[in-house]
Amino acid sequence: MPSKFSSHSNSMSHSILKRRNFYVFLILISLSIFMFVFSIKYQGINVHEITKPSWFEFIVQDFHSKAKIKIGLVNINPRSMDEKLDAYRSRVDIVPIHFDHVDENLKWNDFFPEWIDEEEKVHKPKCPNMPMPTLKNYKDIDVLVAKVPCGEQSMEEKGIRDVFRLQVNLVVANLAVEAKWLQKLESDHRNMYVVFVGTCAPMIEIFRCDDLLMHQSDYWIYKPDLKRLKQKILMPVGSCQISPGYAESGKETWRSYLTQSLGNNKSNDQGPKLAYVTVLHSSEEYVCGAITLAQSILLSRKSISKSIDLVLLADDSIGLESTRGLKAAGWKITRIQRIRSPFANEKAYNRWNYSKLRIWQLTMYDKIIFIDSDLLVLKNIDSFFAYPQLSAAPNEDVIFNSGLTVVEPSQCMFEYMMNKTSKVKPYNGGDQGFVNEVFTWWHRLPSKINYMKSFKIIGDNKHQIQKDVYTIHYLGLKPWMCYRDYDCNWDLQDHYVYASDSANEVWWKVYDTMPKHLQSYCAMTKKSNENFVWNRKLAKNASLSDEHWRIEVKDARKMKYLD
Repeated sequence: MPSKFSSHSNSMSHSILKRRNFYVFLILISLSIFMFVFSIKYQGINVHEITKPSWFEFIVQDFHSKAKIKIGLVNINPRSMDEKLDAYRSRVDIVPIHFDHVDENLKWNDFFPEWIDEEEKVHKPKCPNMPMPTLKNYKDIDVLVAKVPCGEQSMEEKGIRDVFRLQVNLVVANLAVEAKWLQKLESDHRNMYVVFVGTCAPMIEIFRCDDLLMHQSDYWIYKPDLKRLKQKILMPVGSCQISPGYAESGKETWRSYLTQSLGNNKSNDQGPKLAYVTVLHSSEEYVCGAITLAQSILLSRKSISKSIDLVLLADDSIGLESTRGLKAAGWKITRIQRIRSPFANEKAYNRWNYSKLRIWQLTMYDKIIFIDSDLLVLKNIDSFFAYPQLSAAPNEDVIFNSGLTVVEPSQCMFEYMMNKTSKVKPYNGGDQGFVNEVFTWWHRLPSKINYMKSFKIIGDNKHQIQKDVYTIHYLGLKPWMCYRDYDCNWDLQDHYVYASDSANEVWWKVYDTMPKHLQSYCAMTKKSNENFVWNRKLAKNASLSDEHWRIEVKDARKMKYLD
């Protein structure tokens, strides 16, 4: 007969055995779950997304009244999409989009050449062929799903300039507009969704972040503003042609286009909100330039409605006295915190030029034309508000000059760029290099809208500016930093290309139209006078052939300094 102790011992052993079996069971279950999660991740699926809706589940709610949702596939194997949408087979009709691949021999420079015959004196510039689908075959598409090629360059350090990537984005944009344009005009409840799948994002120059509904892992869902998108597809495929100023059919005036196409404008009764914008930061050196720029804009718009604002972004370096002068000149002042370029040298002139990115935060305006404060406007440029973002004049190679650009303000676009500032390395360390890597696809405006005072033709000793330019961009030493008697760039051999007496005369003619109290902001400083005298002495000692150093200086400002 077993003892009480023996019975108790057996009971304890049984309990321990049960507990051990339970732990083993938990371990086996945990291992099974781990292996399941590992197998999912190994196949490229993020386990955290298992409970989240797929892109199709996100958009299907807007098609509850349709028996079949027609999905067009761009650059995607239909078989792979069949498998992913197998559970929804009764609801979808998959349509592969057929188009010819752009010629592999064509390079980005072919679509963005440094020079074209803008005057059409020899031949009319024409872009290389960028094949598109037969659009009439795909008019009833509801959803477009596309895979964007990544291109050969790293998105982290440099903007992508890949011709096939551009083609895929333009194919999708053309299809989206063609499929829903008429329906969209007839009824605003008709939907068009665009979904990009894969590891590479669509081109933000074409598909705006403002139209992005969801970004989850490797897919992006857009509901594009078709009116804005239509204007983009009416632009040439690159800067190989001058951009036309038309919108929907090519017959609307720029003002009627703006009123009709900017559907989300902030003042429906009065049309879209527009502004000319410039930026001052880090010093008061360009205050005179900004005051003279405002005067030139107002002079060019004498017979035009004054409904377009003049907006100046200024950091704390612009003091109260300068602010008074700027306001008196016509600028509305908005204070900003300046932004440092992470790739500019500590003492570089452009180390704070990323402050210009703040213009995208002016979301109270539908469109703005940004103008550097070393430009003068000589002819009315209001009509250029009709152009889409980003429109600019060419600079060199495949890039545009950022001194005058058409921009569509957007907070999400500003945030997108700020996220890239520490990654994208601009060629010049400044804002121009940076925005050219963000907006690799841009629209060419005539060079005369941003006429750069630069004369590189051998044998051209007079450096006469053209007579029919819209603006002059005063490269080199600025007119208000010199005497008015001649362009002081002549006194520096390495600045010869920027010297032009005719351009200098134009600037001072605008200066002479300003009230006296505004002219006082353009007085010389003692330091600038010392620099000018020193440079004249060097030019005389070197016996520079242009002999500007012989000219008698009569500028009254040399007797009264700003400081």
